[in-house]
Amino acid sequence: MNAPQAVPRAAVAGPGGASDTAVLPRTPRRVGAARAIAVLVIAAIVLVAIVGASLVLGVRAIDPAVAWQALVAPDAANADHNVIWQLRVPRTVIGLLAGLALGLGGTLIQGVTRNPIADPGLLGLNAGASLAVVLCISLLGVADPLVFVWFAFAGCAAAAAVVFSIGRGRPVRLALVGAAVTSFVTPLVALVLLRDPETFNQYRFWAVGSLTGRGLDTAAVLWPFILLGTVVAIALANRLNLIALGDDVANALGQRVGTTRVFAGIALVLLCGTATALAGPIALVGLVVPHAARRLVGTDYRWIVAAALLLGPIMLLAADVIGRLIVPNAELEAGVVAAFIGAPVLIAIARSRTVAGL
Repeated sequence: MNAPQAVPRAAVAGPGGASDTAVLPRTPRRVGAARAIAVLVIAAIVLVAIVGASLVLGVRAIDPAVAWQALVAPDAANADHNVIWQLRVPRTVIGLLAGLALGLGGTLIQGVTRNPIADPGLLGLNAGASLAVVLCISLLGVADPLVFVWFAFAGCAAAAAVVFSIGRGRPVRLALVGAAVTSFVTPLVALVLLRDPETFNQYRFWAVGSLTGRGLDTAAVLWPFILLGTVVAIALANRLNLIALGDDVANALGQRVGTTRVFAGIALVLLCGTATALAGPIALVGLVVPHAARRLVGTDYRWIVAAALLLGPIMLLAADVIGRLIVPNAELEAGVVAAFIGAPVLIAIARSRTVAGL
């Protein structure tokens, strides 16, 4: 069930003489199905607990019994019930959807590129979404999050098209193109914001990465995109096991690597574009979750994808809950807390001599 790990090797000449990173298969770190199932069950229990904490914890603490009553028999005259339905339920639902999409999108990016530090932010997808939102607010005067989420979605799709068309699936080239897109777009965003303070005031609440400011109406419009991206990602899980062996081996085994990357790119746009539109450019969730999943369930992408579906929402909702509690009588945005959680992991990955096989 487990696919061999792939470890980096020195750069070699690729097709047409281009130098790129090659990979060698390595004996996988085997994890039994029983352990993987146990991990998934525990993760599901933790996710339920985090959802409960998201509903009852915050600047205004609510008794769990009152929260349950608000869910099953809401009373419009009860202030706590109104807090649950108007504030806590929307941000919890958005956290679930965005966390799932980011965790699964990061898994797809790392799997299809065989790059252990690939995530939506590092590949320029967040930058593309940010530029689209800024232009939407500045040029069209749009202030409704339900409207500019579509521009964020389109910006992410455009950035993905540029990165993957130029990168052509090669790990090193994809990272370089993603960095180039981010470096090109970021000054443009800053230029628009510096010239238009009103745009900056609207943009900054979205750009920091937060689960607030969006309602269930936004989630109701965008969740089908996440569902479709999730279905495609699950269908590609076994194909990612073959890509982990290297393109030549995968082609020899009958895998159409190019077709797999096309469908993976479609899923990435659906997942990362929707997550960025919902919660803003939240960093490092898509990086941390795949590595955590590999540590827990092994290197078989069928298990990794299943684990990412749970670990993504756990990380993002936990960051949101921590942000509510860490500052007295105030809140720290989920994107900031997620960055604090993810940064040490990124440093650990950079310092590690061996990275979990991709």
